[in-house]
Amino acid sequence: MKIGFALPYLHHVAHQVDRTAEFAREAEKAGAASLWAGDRNFAAVSPTIGATGPGTAIPVEYRTAADPFVLLGVAAAATERVQLGTNVLIAPVYAPAQLARGLTTIDRISGGRLIPGFGVGWSPEEFTAANVDFGKRGGRTDEMLDALELLWTQDPVEYHGRHLELPLQHSPLKPVQKPRPPFYLGAPSGAPAALRRVGERADGWLPACVVPVYVDADTVLAQRALIDEFASEAGRDPSLLDTVMRVNVVEGTPTARVADAVKSLSDRTGIEHFMVESMSLPHIDAVLDLVTELLMLVERG
Repeated sequence: MKIGFALPYLHHVAHQVDRTAEFAREAEKAGAASLWAGDRNFAAVSPTIGATGPGTAIPVEYRTAADPFVLLGVAAAATERVQLGTNVLIAPVYAPAQLARGLTTIDRISGGRLIPGFGVGWSPEEFTAANVDFGKRGGRTDEMLDALELLWTQDPVEYHGRHLELPLQHSPLKPVQKPRPPFYLGAPSGAPAALRRVGERADGWLPACVVPVYVDADTVLAQRALIDEFASEAGRDPSLLDTVMRVNVVEGTPTARVADAVKSLSDRTGIEHFMVESMSLPHIDAVLDLVTELLMLVERG
């Protein structure tokens, strides 16, 4: 089993980004398999859609967010072994060349350890702030994957879609991973359209659970079955589609309970790679304690 952890990019620990290199080195030394950061570009005061749907709020943990590209670049330079993932970048708010350049740089600094994970986004205000039409986010995400594929495999390159435009340009700087880094996609709502995109387009899936309030192996298995069906319909081999489960930890949850949830989910679903998000913890030392203790508990079995 592989256990990864979030870098200090959210909430309290985002105020300690000066310790990112230290955190990355210590987590790798302790046995972490991967380190992750994601987007939280905008936290509306009065959101039309909150983190769990219309009429809900945006958690206080999302109000403070550090730049994921910078943190992953620092972690890439400070480590030698761990994979470096994004869970997730909100793909449709970026320009293709900008997104490709940032991720290519991280992959090259790390020697090919990047796991790029993308989502379509759920906050209308976040799209307004980026001057992007929220209603077209699905189509923009599909075209972003097309554009990244070209940017990472061709030179010169151009792309002309309904939502994205990439004039013919030189593109000699490529990722270390060939033919390109793998695409991982989230589908947090479990909507058929989102699961279909995973099955048809992704190299990996990024589901999530919340310990201890939402750990549902049956739902994970049902969603994976749909993904596999969509992959087969698209002429793809479902067995080649990887999974990394995000584990959000509620404040105050004992580490032993997190370990039990991870082991139970792995036993039930066959998932072997987990990313633990510790945004509720007060400081980096507390996160490092979690890293050490959780890895020890999981290793004991």
